[in-house]
Amino acid sequence: MNRPMRISDILTFAEDAHPGAEIVSATVEGGLHRTTYGDIGPRIRQLANALTGIGVKLGDRVATLAWNGYRHFELYYAISGIGAVCHTINPRLSAEQMTYIVNHSGDTVLFIDLTFVPIVEALADQFPENLRYVIMTDRAHMPETSLKNVLCYEELLATGSPDIEWPEFPEDTASGLCYTSGTTGNPKGVLFSHRSTVLHALMCGVSFQKGICPGRRLMPVVPLFHANAWGMPYVSPLVGASLIFPGPHLDGKSVFDLMDGEGVNSGWGVPTVWLGLLEEVEARGRMPKGFDEVIVGGSAAPRSMIETFENQGVTVCHAWGMTEMSPIGTQGILTPPFTELPKEQQIDLKAKQGRRTFGVDLKIVDEEGNVLPKDGKATGELFVRGNAIIKGYYENPEATAEAMDADGWFGTGDVASINPDGFLTLTDRAKDLIKSGGEWISSIDVENMAMAHPDVANCAVIAVPHPKWAERPLLVVVPVAGVTPDTASILAHLATHLAKWQVPDDVVYVADLPLTATGKVSKMTLRQKRAAQEL
Repeated sequence: MNRPMRISDILTFAEDAHPGAEIVSATVEGGLHRTTYGDIGPRIRQLANALTGIGVKLGDRVATLAWNGYRHFELYYAISGIGAVCHTINPRLSAEQMTYIVNHSGDTVLFIDLTFVPIVEALADQFPENLRYVIMTDRAHMPETSLKNVLCYEELLATGSPDIEWPEFPEDTASGLCYTSGTTGNPKGVLFSHRSTVLHALMCGVSFQKGICPGRRLMPVVPLFHANAWGMPYVSPLVGASLIFPGPHLDGKSVFDLMDGEGVNSGWGVPTVWLGLLEEVEARGRMPKGFDEVIVGGSAAPRSMIETFENQGVTVCHAWGMTEMSPIGTQGILTPPFTELPKEQQIDLKAKQGRRTFGVDLKIVDEEGNVLPKDGKATGELFVRGNAIIKGYYENPEATAEAMDADGWFGTGDVASINPDGFLTLTDRAKDLIKSGGEWISSIDVENMAMAHPDVANCAVIAVPHPKWAERPLLVVVPVAGVTPDTASILAHLATHLAKWQVPDDVVYVADLPLTATGKVSKMTLRQKRAAQEL
């Protein structure tokens, strides 16, 4: 039978097959909220009917500006379930970017967590005049607000019936929309379909089957407002794993306490989050109870971080992907014969970005577009294709033409190599490579080496102008707390691992590194701050 794939089928399956698996949320109002897939299903159906009741129809864009929590999870399913498009907005975007995407997407309703009400109030006069707002709380916690057309989430939900016959529509119907926070120009819209989302969830269930399975407790620290939270809101109910949502509290102490109290087995997030957790681990002298797996994505995990987790019994898995890929493209879980290798060689493999998941094809090409061999030596721009990868940007033909090659592959902008066993190694983002005297220097390689120095808590390497060599690397370091770093020691450490011309010319020290809207280190911001510096 040719039945259309629908996101609502994941929910109804979870209600039938895994009704007791939990959703635990740290709330904006304070405290923890507990529910199950069995109990949240009727609420989602109520919300779906309530959305229909206020006029939301097939294809309408319904936006969210919210943390990771049960209400945001409800919106994921209620909006797409009726054939509307769940448009998750990143609250860390600039006012200009947020205004652009709300208008470009044509949102009709905006759901807002309490934290973000002031942001929306400040921008409301630049949003569409007919945009309606729903504040994601109950009547007791409703704030005073200057917003017009405002509804209370729990009161809106109460107007809907818990009975619904989920509508059928073609599986290529749009289900989700997420804008990339590009470093140049306006953000670009990535439109997901029911088909791509369900296939991506199935793909993740196969790829991470040891870590995502019935009885496991998973914490997506990666935000629901970014790249579908790496697919976790879909794959977890599909396989019956419980979800532990951290809400707005992403500092090391809060993450540790929630993981420890809820027995989280697997955490998913960017390296900056795990560096914060490791500081707390060091302070307490132990890992959170039950924690045995960390999935790292967003940017490369330093080898030193991988070793720290692995030495304390926590398995590290690198996953790589992009919003445009739904987003997961590779995973680094080791299987035989790689699990038989000595520990150091296993760490070497874990420091790579893993091997492709089912449904994702990879190729690297040179500047003329010629396909390069997967020999672990050749490097080129990485291109991808697959059923969960975009065929173009939403309402942006110029960006689409720039991103796609003649054969329909998507250009990632990453420079990479692929070894004969299929392991992907990202050399750098193309725009972050440093060209010094005609030779390319990988900022990632230098950063990984620097992170192994005991004085370095975090770091980034950027290019700065040089009168002779055009560009030279500059190392920007966040020192370990309470330590006075020794520049000569850091450079000497790098010199033992790198060629002389790859060693940075200087080290500067900062209290913290600027982050992008997705939690990665913003090298663009660092380059702007150091634009006048010449070595």
